[in-house]
Amino acid sequence: MVLLTSEGFAAAQAPAASPRLLSRYALVLDEEGHVLVSKKPDSVASIASVTKLMTAMVALDANPDLDEILTVTADDRDNLKHSFSRLPIGAQLTRRETLMLALSSSENRAAHALSRYYPGGEPAFIQAMNQKAAALGMTSSRFRDPTGLNPGNISTARDLALMVQAAAQYPLIREASTTKSMQVRPMAQRKPMQYKVTNRFLRSNNPNWTIYLSKTGFTDEAGRCLVMHAKAAGKTMTIVLLSSTGRQTPYGDSDRIRNWLAKSNQRVASVR
Repeated sequence: MVLLTSEGFAAAQAPAASPRLLSRYALVLDEEGHVLVSKKPDSVASIASVTKLMTAMVALDANPDLDEILTVTADDRDNLKHSFSRLPIGAQLTRRETLMLALSSSENRAAHALSRYYPGGEPAFIQAMNQKAAALGMTSSRFRDPTGLNPGNISTARDLALMVQAAAQYPLIREASTTKSMQVRPMAQRKPMQYKVTNRFLRSNNPNWTIYLSKTGFTDEAGRCLVMHAKAAGKTMTIVLLSSTGRQTPYGDSDRIRNWLAKSNQRVASVR
């Protein structure tokens, strides 16, 4: 897939107007890899839980038994930011359920457990994440943990577009990242637990969006992040929005992009 620069398109056909995005960095590509919207796509930023798409790919690349039972241990606690998790120590889930929770609900202990059960453990897993990034051509990206809690997990909008396109080739990742709700019973002696997807468009059944793959993210360092492979305004797109300040900003930006595309025949907009 050839990614064409926004500058190259702008020289041929300058847009009459461009969507005003509040996200600090953004890139939107059409199905052919043409740039539709671009805002500082090569600036490096922390990416928070968007990381988990890479986590899922690396976990699946090992061709694991998806029905194997994984146990959450104290090693899966977040000792960096002390973030909350609903999964108790001792929780037991299949690898499939663990991956589903990591993507749909952005469950950090689930993501960490996937790395711990990888051949060679977490160190080998992180090495594989960086090797996968290099193989995808993500030249400005670095991964230091499988959850995205580490601010050293960095990338660019352009690199993440490559990651989203690669992740969209995995049927289970598409399914897991867009599952609106799921019920699991991680502790046999307790009641089942209900988990919901973090993507607001999916939670609200927004009729303007058909979402094939999604991942949200948030840390203080990364801000609000949203990546999607989705269809809106009659166009199938890869959308990357990074470093937003407000909880709803990525969704507002997504709708601004959708509205702009619906009204415009322009192929590219470079947003300053």
